[in-house]
Amino acid sequence: MGKQKLEQTLQEKQAANQNLFVPYIMAGDGGLDILEDRINFLAESGASAIELGIPFSDPVADGPTIQSAGTRALENGTTLKGVLKVLKSFKEKRSIPIILMTYMNPIYIHGVDEFAKDCANSGVDGIIIPDLPMEEETLVSNSLSEQDIAFIRLAAMTSPEERLMEIAKRSEGFLYAVSVMGTTGARKSHSGEVHQYLETLKKHSSVPVLAGFGVSNAEQAHELSEHCNGVIVGSKIVNLLYKGKSDNVRKLIKDCINERIKA
Repeated sequence: MGKQKLEQTLQEKQAANQNLFVPYIMAGDGGLDILEDRINFLAESGASAIELGIPFSDPVADGPTIQSAGTRALENGTTLKGVLKVLKSFKEKRSIPIILMTYMNPIYIHGVDEFAKDCANSGVDGIIIPDLPMEEETLVSNSLSEQDIAFIRLAAMTSPEERLMEIAKRSEGFLYAVSVMGTTGARKSHSGEVHQYLETLKKHSSVPVLAGFGVSNAEQAHELSEHCNGVIVGSKIVNLLYKGKSDNVRKLIKDCINERIKA
């Protein structure tokens, strides 16, 4: 379980000549009672792993689509404890890696050591914390390491290469390459500057590099995957699921993971 499971799963996908694809969904959007079915659906559709957002009242990294999903989830009474309880209830039946995306505030409230232990007991394999800078990451990194949970770092385009090198060196599971400046949300295109940035990260990273923020179709996924190992898609997936368009989600995942172009 944990970090080893995540890294091994991604290696197996790459060995099968697939682009890596990690869909983001908001826990509790539509109710926690559908979470197991939704995770199973994404796994069966070909996802490499699943990024599961924990709703938070001040989501600084999230664009309007994911903010709206978080609001709906909070209105449904979704809490971190509730999400972990549901994940624990079917962890023995689940093979796809689960990555929690949460902000520091809910972790502080839960208690850092307790959070790491409860994540491990619930079968969580990795953690993303967008508002925790590298200089302060020891607040949680030691606790996650003790529980063998991958601490997935985010890299920003605005960072100098020295900092990107350090982030790449530290990352576990995969390196989350933020491929736009700003918050999450669909974009029409990505610039050549993004491609160079991804190549730089890939050069320095010992784990797969996945491009996230602003990816909304297979064409973008393939374009970016020429320069990294795959993509993370959030707003598009959240929007399609909210509208009940699961067939579109299945097709998007299939189109994105196929025809891998090796960089």
